[in-house]
Amino acid sequence: MKVIRNINFKQIFILLFASQVMWSCKMGENYQAPEIISPADYRFGTDTLVTTETDTIAWWEIIEDPILDSLIVKALVNNQDVEVALQRIQEAEKLYRMQKVETRPSLSYTGNVGYGNYSGFVNPNGGNFTYSGGAQLNWEIDLWGKNRRLSEAAMADYTGTIHGLRAVQLSVIAKVTEGYVTLLENKASLKVAEETLASRDSSILIMNDRYEIGYIPEIDLNQAQIQQAIAAASVPKYKRGIALSENALSLLIGENPRAFITDLNLDQQKRPPIIPAGIPSDLLKRRPDLLRAENAIISQNAKVGSAIAQRFPTISLTGFGGVATDVLSGTNAAVGAWNIGAGIVGPLFQWGKNKRRVEVEKARLEASIAEYERSVIIAFKEVEDALASVQFYREELIAREMHVKAAVNAERLSKERYDRGVTSYLEYLEQQRQAFEAELNLINLKSKILVSYVQLYKSLGGGWITREEKEQAEQEQSQN
Repeated sequence: MKVIRNINFKQIFILLFASQVMWSCKMGENYQAPEIISPADYRFGTDTLVTTETDTIAWWEIIEDPILDSLIVKALVNNQDVEVALQRIQEAEKLYRMQKVETRPSLSYTGNVGYGNYSGFVNPNGGNFTYSGGAQLNWEIDLWGKNRRLSEAAMADYTGTIHGLRAVQLSVIAKVTEGYVTLLENKASLKVAEETLASRDSSILIMNDRYEIGYIPEIDLNQAQIQQAIAAASVPKYKRGIALSENALSLLIGENPRAFITDLNLDQQKRPPIIPAGIPSDLLKRRPDLLRAENAIISQNAKVGSAIAQRFPTISLTGFGGVATDVLSGTNAAVGAWNIGAGIVGPLFQWGKNKRRVEVEKARLEASIAEYERSVIIAFKEVEDALASVQFYREELIAREMHVKAAVNAERLSKERYDRGVTSYLEYLEQQRQAFEAELNLINLKSKILVSYVQLYKSLGGGWITREEKEQAEQEQSQN
């Protein structure tokens, strides 16, 4: 075998140097964050607070019910949506690692064995064994940044899945809290319904005795029976509500449906002080769903650059080193074999396919920007809704409490008037109905107030780091 000894290393060096110079070239524009016009402050915000990821509102700071706290911790571990989000992170990380190495040389091995009288030429002496083996090197010179842009996209996708996990965690915390509050509301309503039913059971006995002796007409007895039936129908209604709330909570914490023992009732739940809403522009840095949407733009912007790069030629360097022989055994020994080469491949006539590919990716980029802008507006709206709910529910609570106090007192006075024969039983029944409804409406309002705090906490992007992450961040800050 003829060995080539006059290798021009200078030319090879120049080729490699030129390729490295061109390596910095990347097609497409680098990412620029879209301009978002945010309001100067919130319409119903009272306080402002500049916050960062590590000092956002944490659920364990606004929730003082240990049972609810334990349910949230369990949900963050067992909830299937959280598990899916974790697996999406694993998937995106592996995809990023796979894409990142596309810019590096690849090395593979080859081995061949054969028997015959032809191995590029006819051997007149008959058939014999041949074998070869070695390593194959291939490196696509990423002159136009195609693979580097795809690596940028994969990295943005990976970062987006991390923010996606945060968004899922935040949603799970809010859902568990809302479900727990609904459970407490149904239990409180059931208590009022059972107490009202017990009271009307007692009243119906008295009314029946009065009717038997002819002291009251039958219509008064029937009206009392109607009110008793209304209270009796409310009891299974709220029992059903309790069961459905418990089933929903069980699903959120990743368990089969079961009953939950609660410690503090609805009235014992401490309403947190007004949560500072912060500066509206901070919301863009704090809400994980907005950060995920922004990373979608970054990813798509990089894909536009990759699509542009595909319109340019691809240059690859190849190399082979190994051994080969035309006889498996005999006097001829295996000899070294190698080669170095380069190739270029580029589109010539594709009927506009590559151009259309760029246009498709640009359209997707514009769509991702529009989706991000829409998500920002929705985020501002959700904060405003929550702030308005907190403010006006608190104002409504004052009126509802006055309503209950007056209705209960009116029911008592009406009963005294009826017992003295001053008024009709119909008036007393109306006061009973109003007092019962007023108590149930007050319970419902208290539940809405707690839920509005949860919605405010969620809309502000609070609580989406764990205790451990917050403690670690505080330790790092103390060390710096």
